[in-house]
Amino acid sequence: MNTQIFEFTCRQIKYRVFPFFLATTFIAIGFLVSIASQSVAQIEIASRTDTAISVSDQISLENVIPAGVGDLERLPKFIELPGNANHFDLLFAEENNEVLTPFFPSRASTDGNTLTLDMFEKAEVCAGCHGTIYNEWKDSIMANSWDDPIYRALLAKASVATNGEVDNLCIGCHTPMGLTTGSVSALGQDQVHISGIGCDDCHSISASTGVGNGSYVLTPKKFGRPLKFGPRDDAVSPYHDTAYSELHTQSEFCSTCHNVTHPFNRMPVERTYDEWRDSPYAGADIQCQDCHMTPDPGVTKNPGKAAVMGPEREHVYSHRFTGANATLHKYFGQDEMAERALKLLQSAATIEFITLPKSLQANALAKIALRVSNVGAGHKLPTGFPEGREVWIDIKVTDNSGVEVYRSGAVEDGHTEPGTHNFKATLGDSDGNVVEFAVWEADRVLSDTRILPMGYSDANYEFNIPSNAEGPFTITADLNYWGFSQRTLDKIVGEDKIESQISKMATISEVIPAASRFPKLNTSSNEQR
Repeated sequence: MNTQIFEFTCRQIKYRVFPFFLATTFIAIGFLVSIASQSVAQIEIASRTDTAISVSDQISLENVIPAGVGDLERLPKFIELPGNANHFDLLFAEENNEVLTPFFPSRASTDGNTLTLDMFEKAEVCAGCHGTIYNEWKDSIMANSWDDPIYRALLAKASVATNGEVDNLCIGCHTPMGLTTGSVSALGQDQVHISGIGCDDCHSISASTGVGNGSYVLTPKKFGRPLKFGPRDDAVSPYHDTAYSELHTQSEFCSTCHNVTHPFNRMPVERTYDEWRDSPYAGADIQCQDCHMTPDPGVTKNPGKAAVMGPEREHVYSHRFTGANATLHKYFGQDEMAERALKLLQSAATIEFITLPKSLQANALAKIALRVSNVGAGHKLPTGFPEGREVWIDIKVTDNSGVEVYRSGAVEDGHTEPGTHNFKATLGDSDGNVVEFAVWEADRVLSDTRILPMGYSDANYEFNIPSNAEGPFTITADLNYWGFSQRTLDKIVGEDKIESQISKMATISEVIPAASRFPKLNTSSNEQR
C-alpha cells in the first residue's frame, strides 16, 4: 500500500488572455527547441550477443561479453536471481516470492496506471516558462544521468553478468520516465533519446512507498490533464495543474534513489539518506535540498522567479544539483559545473596538524599526526557509489633543496599507493575478495573508513629522515578526492577514454627547522669551575 507523505492540493486554474498568450508563446518556443534536440546523435549499444558495447562515440567497451560464452555461462555462480533466489527483499515480495512491484527489482510504481512517453513533457518545453531553472538543470549530473558513459558501461556489464535481472533496478533511478514507459534498455535499444532525470521525472512524483531502490510513485496526469507536484502551495500555471507536495521539500524525496540495497541479498550498497538521517543535520532540520539546491555552499537564500510569469520569491531552489562529480562535468565540457563541484568539496572538509615536531633530525625517527574533519557534508565523507569514491591524504616531506624525503598517498599506476591513509568503503564477494566495481557480485562490506557528518579521523605517520637530508624541512598534506581511480575507470570504459579528476579538497603546510647535530654546551659558571 502506498504511503502518501505529502499534502496534496489541486486547484482550478484561472485563465487570463494575456498570461495565456505569453505562456503558449514560451511553450511553443520550447517545443521547437525540443524538436531540434532530436537531431542529437542517439546512444547506440550493441546487442547482448556482440563482443563489444559502444556507449558513445568516445567510449567503446571491448570484451564485455566473452566471445562464444552463452548467457547462462556468463552468470557468476554466487549471484542469486529471482528465479532461484531464497532471499528476497520483503518490501518487494511476499514469502511465496510473488513479485509485488511492477518494475522489479526497482520499487518504482505508477499507482496502477500504464504510462506512455506522451504523458511526459520534454525539459525543453518546460523551458518556455522556467527558462532560468532549465538553464541551471541542463548542465547538471541529473540532466546527464542517462548519458553518463561510466554509468552506461557499468549498466551494460551488470546486465550481461546477471542476464538482465538487475536492469530495472539500475535504470529506475537514472531515467524514471524511461523505466516506467519501457522506452529504454540497459543495452541501448532505446525507443527515443532520453537525457536523464528531467523536469517531469521529479515533478511527476506524487508519493514515496519507502526508502531506496527507486521507491517513488509517478503520476504525470490526473483526470486526463498534466499535473506537476512541487514545493509551492500557491503555484498557478496556465499549462498544467499544480499540486503542493511536502515530500518535495524533504530529504525523504531524495531517499527514494539515494539509498541502494542489493535486491537479492539485501546488502547495503549506498546509504546516503541513512547517513543524513542519523546525523546532526537531520536533527537540525537541514535537508538535502538546503545544500544541493542552493547557488553555492553556505548560501541559504536565492531570490528570484521560478517561472517567467510567476511572483518574485524570497528563495528559488537552484536546479544545478551541485555534487562532487568533477570528472563527469569535465568529460561533458562543463567547466563551470566542475568548478562548482570543487567548491562544494572544499566546503566539506578540513585538514590540520595535531602532532608536529619542533625540529627534524637527519637519521632519526619523525612522528606526525593529522586530523581530517567532515565539517560540511551532511552524510559520510565520501558518500555514494562505494567502489569508486575515495578521499585520501597525500603527505610529502621535502628538505631544503626540495628533495622528497618522505611520501605517502601518491597515485601510482592509476590508484593510490599501498599504505595510503584513505577514507572509503570496500565491498566484497562471497569469498571475501574485494569487489572493485562489479557491485552485483558483492554480498558484504569488508571495511568502511569514511568520516561521519561532523566527525573526524586522525592519521598517524612515522618515518626516518635520511642521513644526508638537510633542513629546514617542509611538510605538506593534501586532502584529495576522486569519484573513481584512473585504474578502475580504465577497466570500466577503456583506457584513455575518460580522465579521472583529482579534486584537492584542502591542504596544509608547515616548515620545520633541522635539529642541531651537536649537543648545546653548558657555559654556566659552575660547569667552568
